[in-house]
Amino acid sequence: MHVLVTGGAGYIGATTAAALLDAGHAVTVADDLSAGHREAVPGQATFVEVDVTDPAAIDEVAGDGGFDACLHFAALIEAGESMRAPERFFRVNTGGSATLLDALLRHGVTRFVLSSTAAVYGEPERLPITEDDALLPTNAYGESKLLVERMLAWHHRIHGLRYAALRYFNAAGAIPGRGERHDPETHLIPLVLQVAEGRRDHITLFGTDYPTEDGTAVRDYIHVADLADAHVRAVEQLDTHGTVICNLGNGRGFSVREVVEAARRVTGHPIPAEEAPRRAGDPAVLVASSDRARQLLGWRPGRPDLDVIVSDAWTERHAPT
Repeated sequence: MHVLVTGGAGYIGATTAAALLDAGHAVTVADDLSAGHREAVPGQATFVEVDVTDPAAIDEVAGDGGFDACLHFAALIEAGESMRAPERFFRVNTGGSATLLDALLRHGVTRFVLSSTAAVYGEPERLPITEDDALLPTNAYGESKLLVERMLAWHHRIHGLRYAALRYFNAAGAIPGRGERHDPETHLIPLVLQVAEGRRDHITLFGTDYPTEDGTAVRDYIHVADLADAHVRAVEQLDTHGTVICNLGNGRGFSVREVVEAARRVTGHPIPAEEAPRRAGDPAVLVASSDRARQLLGWRPGRPDLDVIVSDAWTERHAPT
């Protein structure tokens, strides 16, 4: 099939674009390069520089492409920023998705995969989190994505749009040529690796008194290549399923201290760590159940080991250019 990948110059989008090509699909990447990188777009993909929130521009792309499906990654992603400027997240994530869906439906694109987030759940009432748990976001980022999921449900009901919403926590690791590059960087694994590179003096452990084995917060890290595989499986599954809503998780969580220790093993650097008070709103443990994805998509993480995840990220950061 011919797939439009919005945000396909970004970390997860570009990795998924490469996986789609490997699976035999034709790919067009649409990205405004505000956060993505042109060199990350696979050479076999068609690239269009466009802002998907621009109605006229995205309508032209959707009308010219003859697309069978769209995988939608273009979004603002920082939860902390969403609590300082929620209007930007609703304008880009929610409004931009509405603009994109309007163009796709007008041009007969009937399959849609949303890069969603486990932030739609908010504070978990139980662990691991399942798809049937309450959807109560605690930040504007999660709410902006949940509103898109709700729009998709209505488009499915009224227009017959087939859609998948894939909810995941922390993408990590890398494949060759497509590493994690955010500016500013806020994600734990690249921040720890910056310490190993001498770009930071230390890593800060926010909260060491959580009710966890080592006192630091536990999160679910999933290799970006495994996420890409799930997205390919999801869009193909829409041949026979009208809706697919799945968590994507590693099957277990890793604490902040475990991530730091893994980085020390992988890099051979000491990586100084300093303790600091908890940040407001940070739960002790966030781990998703991915049983539904395993059953429905036939998917399972191929690179679940933390040392492998960190090693792949480190290797890509130091690969020859």
